[in-house]
Amino acid sequence: MSDFKQSMFDQIQKKSNIQPDQIMKVAQSVQSADFSDEKTVRQLVRQLAKVAGKNVSKQKEDKIVKAITNNNMPSDVQSLSKLFKN
Repeated sequence: MSDFKQSMFDQIQKKSNIQPDQIMKVAQSVQSADFSDEKTVRQLVRQLAKVAGKNVSKQKEDKIVKAITNNNMPSDVQSLSKLFKN
């Protein structure tokens, strides 16, 4: 692994306590995911919440799933952050 990748994983782990192997596992599942399929997206949201050690309410999960399946994801970080906070 390059120094840059290792540094990036170290920073993620430091800030979120997520192990690099967990990140890679999620990344691999995303590569072949059908983001128009609600069931697939819902499973991915739950997997990410579990990896991050965060509780996602049913209302927030529904909002995230709807945004992804409708291809209505925010294009900037600030708007994306609002989606996950509300």
